[in-house]
Amino acid sequence: MQASFTPGLFEEFKINKLLRKGVKIRDHSTPKSLDAKHLKLQWKKIDCFASQAGGPENIFCNLFGDKNAENTFWLDSSSTEKGRARFSFMGGKGGSLWKQMTFHLSKHSYMRDLIMLRYNQITLINFTIMISRSGGCISIQDSNGYVKKENIEDGFFDFLDKELNSFHYDKEDYEGLPFNFCGGYVVECGATSNSHKSAAPDACFFFADNLLVIDHSNDDVYILQVHDSIEITKGFDEESWLNKIEKKLFSLKSPTKEFNIQKSQAGLSIPYNRSFVVDKSKHQYMKDVEKCLELIRDGESYELCLTTQARMRVVNKNTLNFYLKLRKKNPAPYAAWMNFSMEELCICSSSPERFLQLDENGVLEAKPIKGTMARGRTPEEDECLRLQLQYSEKNQAENLMIVDLLRNDLGRVCEAGSVCVPKLMEVQSYATVHTMVSTIQGKKKSNTSVVDSIKAAFPGGSMTELQS
Repeated sequence: MQASFTPGLFEEFKINKLLRKGVKIRDHSTPKSLDAKHLKLQWKKIDCFASQAGGPENIFCNLFGDKNAENTFWLDSSSTEKGRARFSFMGGKGGSLWKQMTFHLSKHSYMRDLIMLRYNQITLINFTIMISRSGGCISIQDSNGYVKKENIEDGFFDFLDKELNSFHYDKEDYEGLPFNFCGGYVVECGATSNSHKSAAPDACFFFADNLLVIDHSNDDVYILQVHDSIEITKGFDEESWLNKIEKKLFSLKSPTKEFNIQKSQAGLSIPYNRSFVVDKSKHQYMKDVEKCLELIRDGESYELCLTTQARMRVVNKNTLNFYLKLRKKNPAPYAAWMNFSMEELCICSSSPERFLQLDENGVLEAKPIKGTMARGRTPEEDECLRLQLQYSEKNQAENLMIVDLLRNDLGRVCEAGSVCVPKLMEVQSYATVHTMVSTIQGKKKSNTSVVDSIKAAFPGGSMTELQS
C-alpha cells in the first residue's frame, strides 16, 4: 500500500493489486494536540507546461532520476482515460522536514501470529485487529542522514494516527489548489497478517516536504514546499527550492535536455537461460489447494485466495528503467514508484484499482475489482471478451461476495443505514484488461478518524478475500 498523508487535511492511498490498492481521503478536522507543529505551505503554478517540459516521465527523470532515483516517489496517473485519475505527485529527498521511516513488527508479534494460526480457530476480524495493535521497531532517518530507532508498543496505524495529529496548518495556504495532497506522508504498507515473515519491512514511509504535481486535465505544473513556521525561510528568493525547480523545469523546454533513457539507464538485464522460480513445489501447491477446498467444505470460508511468489535473479538492476517500461506497457490510473534507500526496497506498481476514497462531504467509497479479462486483438474480439466477463456467473458470484465483504467493512465506520451500492458489477476497460468493478459508499461517522477508516477495510478484500 502506498499512502500519502497531509496532516489533518488530506491523505491519499494507492495500493497495487497484488499487495495493495488506493485511497484518497480528505479530513478537515484540526489536530487537537496543543504541542502540534505549525506547518506552512508555499507553492507556484506554471500554466500548461508539462508537455513543453517533455511530459511526466521526462520531468521525473531530470528532477529526481539521479542515482537510480534513490529516496524518491512518484504517484503516477500514467493512464487518465475517462477521468479516473487527474493528478500525478512526485518528489525526492527535500528540506529540513524530510525524513524516511521503516517499520518492522517485533519478533514477538510474528511468533504470536504463527501460534494463532496453528492452534486457534480465531475469527478473522479479531486476528486482524490483534496484528494491527502489535508493536515493533521504527527506524527514522532525517534529512542529514542521521538514523535513530524507536520501539513502539502500538501498531503502525496507531503510530501513524499520532503522527498526523502532531501537525497543524493554515487552511488559507492550501486555498486555490485543485488537489488535496500538499505534502506530508507517503507510505508503503504491506499486509497486516504476518504468518509469512518477509525480509521486506512491514511499512516504509517518507515525510515529503518538497513535491511537484502535474494536472493532466490541463497540463499545469505545481511546485510545493512545506516548512516549519518557526524556520527562517527564504520564501521566493533565488535560492529557494521553489525557484531552483522552476529554473530546472524551464531548462527542459530545450530538446537537448530530454532525459536519454537508453544511454543513462542500463535497465534490468535477464540472461536467456534464466526463468522465474516459484517458491512452492507443485506437490505443496496442490496440497494447499486441497486444504482450501476442505476449509470451504467445512464452512470456514466462502472463498480463499491461494498465492505464491515467483522469483528471478537479474543483473544490472536499474529499477527505474524497469518501472518506466512497466508504465508504458501497462498504463494505469493508480501506478506508483517508490524507492527507499534504508531498506534497499523499490516499489514498481501498476494498478487500475482504488482501495478507498473519502471526500470533503464525508462519503467513504470503495471500488473493488473482482473479475478480469484480457483485451482482445480486434474490436470484435474485444467486445466479445467484455460481454463474456459481464455475464460470467463465476465472476458475478465472486464480485457479489466482495461487495458484501466491503459493505461490512464500511458499515463498521459509517453511519447506520448509509452504506449503499450505487454501481454493481460494472465492466470497466483499461489498457490491457477488462475488469468487473462495484462501488460501495457510506457516510463516515463523525467520531471516526481517517486512519480508523483505513484500518476497518485494510487489507483490501478483493485480493485477500478477508473480512478486515
